[in-house]
Amino acid sequence: MSKHALLESINSPAELRALERKQLAQLASELRDFLIESVSQTGGHLSSNLGTVELTIALHAVFDTPTDRLVWDVGHQCYPHKILTGRRQGMEKLRMRGGIAGFPKRCESEYDTFGVGHSSTSISAALGMAHAARLKGEARKVVAIIGDGAMSAGMAFEAMNNAGVGDADMLVILNDNEMSISPPVGALNNILTRLTSSKTYNAAREAGRHMLGFAPPLLELARRAEEHVKGMIAPGTLFEEFGFHYYGPIDGHDLDALIPTLENLKKLKGPKFLHVITKKGQGYKLAESDPILYHGVGKFAACDGIQSAKGPGKLTYTQVFGDWLCDMAAADSRLIGITPAMREGSGMVRFANEFADRYYDVGIAEQHAVTFAAGMACEGLKPVVAIYSTFLQRAYDQLIHDVALQNLPVVFAVDRGGLVGADGPTHHGTFDLSFAACIPNLVVMAPADEAECRQLLSTAFAHDGPSLVRYPRGAGTGVVPSAALDTLPLGKGEIRRQGQGVALLAFGSLVAAAVAAGDELDATVANMRFVKPLDVELIVELAGNHSLLVSIEENAVIGGAGSEIERVLNERGLNVAVLRLGLPDRFVDHGEQGQLLAELGLDKDGIVRSVRERLANS
Repeated sequence: MSKHALLESINSPAELRALERKQLAQLASELRDFLIESVSQTGGHLSSNLGTVELTIALHAVFDTPTDRLVWDVGHQCYPHKILTGRRQGMEKLRMRGGIAGFPKRCESEYDTFGVGHSSTSISAALGMAHAARLKGEARKVVAIIGDGAMSAGMAFEAMNNAGVGDADMLVILNDNEMSISPPVGALNNILTRLTSSKTYNAAREAGRHMLGFAPPLLELARRAEEHVKGMIAPGTLFEEFGFHYYGPIDGHDLDALIPTLENLKKLKGPKFLHVITKKGQGYKLAESDPILYHGVGKFAACDGIQSAKGPGKLTYTQVFGDWLCDMAAADSRLIGITPAMREGSGMVRFANEFADRYYDVGIAEQHAVTFAAGMACEGLKPVVAIYSTFLQRAYDQLIHDVALQNLPVVFAVDRGGLVGADGPTHHGTFDLSFAACIPNLVVMAPADEAECRQLLSTAFAHDGPSLVRYPRGAGTGVVPSAALDTLPLGKGEIRRQGQGVALLAFGSLVAAAVAAGDELDATVANMRFVKPLDVELIVELAGNHSLLVSIEENAVIGGAGSEIERVLNERGLNVAVLRLGLPDRFVDHGEQGQLLAELGLDKDGIVRSVRERLANS
C-alpha cells in the first residue's frame, strides 16, 4: 500500500468532506510528507506551504468549495490547496513550462477563485466577492487567508476599513507565523507578539477554544463570554476597532480546534476575523529551524536538506548589488539602504549586519518605502531602495510624484528585471523600462554584465537626481567586477562589436546574446547602457552607416527602448529601417528563463532568425 494512500484517494474537496473527522490528522501527515517529497524534486515555496497544511484541510472540510470562495493572499502557501483540489499529479511539473503554476490561477482551476502573486490583495477581493454574492442573492461564504507579513501593507487596511462599516458576510483569517519572507518588522508585529505572548490572554484563549466548540444552542453564550474575557484583557483590539468580530488566537496546527471554530464562525453573519497561529516549515525540522532558507528552494535531497553550493561559481547580480551597497556605504556615510521586506532576496543581509543603523526594512509596503526614501533625500541623505521590478509597479505613483517630480536623489536598485522564470507572470519584470523611461528627471540604466552593474550603481549614486538601475535575476556572463567605485559617463553607450549593414542596439541583459548574434551576422553591436537619456549621438551615427537598426530588450516591446529609438530617428528625419525585438503584448507564462527567451526569439538564434527574415522581406 502506498504511504500516501489516503491522500491519493482525495481528488476533490467533496471527497475530503466525506472522510471521518479522525482521518484528517492522517491526511495532514500524508499531505505534509508528500509536499516535502514533491517540492524537493521540483523546487518552489516550501516552508510557507508546510505551515498551512492543517489550515487548508480544515477550510476545505468546513466550507463548500468551490461554491464558497477561498481567497489566498500572495498564494505562495497554496500548494496544499492545489493538491486537495485535483492537482496532486500536476505537482510533478510545478512551475515548469506547461505545468501548473506556483500561485493560484483562475484559468487553472475553479477552486482558484482569485489570481495572485503579490501580497495584501485578499481582503479587497474577498470583500468584492461577498458584496457580489449579496447583490446576486447567492448564499455563499467568502474567506480571505492573509499572512501577518502581508497585513503590514496599506491595501489590507484599506480593505478592512471598507469592510468593517458594511454588512459584508466574510471571514478574514490571519495566518500568523511571525514571518513574511524576511523576519517580521513593525508595530503590527509587536502588537501580535504582545497579544499571543500574554500568559493571561493565552489562558483566556484556551477557555475560548473550548467555548467555541460547544453545541450551537450555547454558541451565543460562548461568544459573549469570550468577548467579555477579551474586553478585560485586550480592550479595543485593533481589528475590532475596524468593525470586525475578532476571535483567537488559536493553534493553526490543531484540527480539533480549527474545525469546530470554523464551523461556528461559518454560522455567524457580518465581518469576522480569526487569528490563527502557525509555524512556517511545520513538520520538517530543517525548514522549522531555517524558514527563510526553505522559503523558496531549488531541487534538493529531502533526507539531507539544502546543501551549500560547491565552488565559487558566477556572481549573481543580486550579490553584485549587495557587495556594492556595503562598499559604497563605507565610502559615503549618507547612504541609506531601504527594502520592502526583501532583505534576503535583494542581497541586503550583509548590509543589514554591517550597517544596522542605516538599514531599514519597512515591511511589505512598497508605496511607503519610496516616499520614506524621498523624505530622507529631502534632508540630504542618499537613499538606495532595493526592490524587485514587479514590486516597484506597486509604488508607481510615489515614484512619479514623491521622487521624480521633486527631482530627489533616490537610487532604485531594481532586481529581477526581465523574465524571472518559474514564478511566472506575477513576478516577471517586463514593464519597467516602459513605465520608467516616460518619467521626467528619472535616469534609467541597464547594465550588460556584472562589472557594468557595479559601475552603473556608482553612476546612479553620484547622480544628483532620481535614478534607476535595472538588472536581471541570476548570474551574468562571468565578468568579475572591479573593487573600485568607478562611474560611467551619463547617457553614453559603447560599441561592443564593429560590423556592417546591420546594427544591433542591445540593452542590459540581452547584450551578450546580441554579441553572439552579431558574430554570426557580421553585425555591429552597441551596448546602449542607458534607456534614458538615450545615447542620441551613437544612434545617429549608427543610422548613418547601417541599413537596419535592431533594438533588443528584455522588456515589453510596446513603449520600450526600441520605441524611443524610433522617436529619436523620426524627430531627426532619419529614414532608416528599424526592427524592434522585445517581449510580446501578452503575459508570459512560467518556465525556465533560457527556455522562455528562446521561445520568444530573444536568444542568439532567435535574434539571428528575426534579422534574416527582416532582410529577406525587405
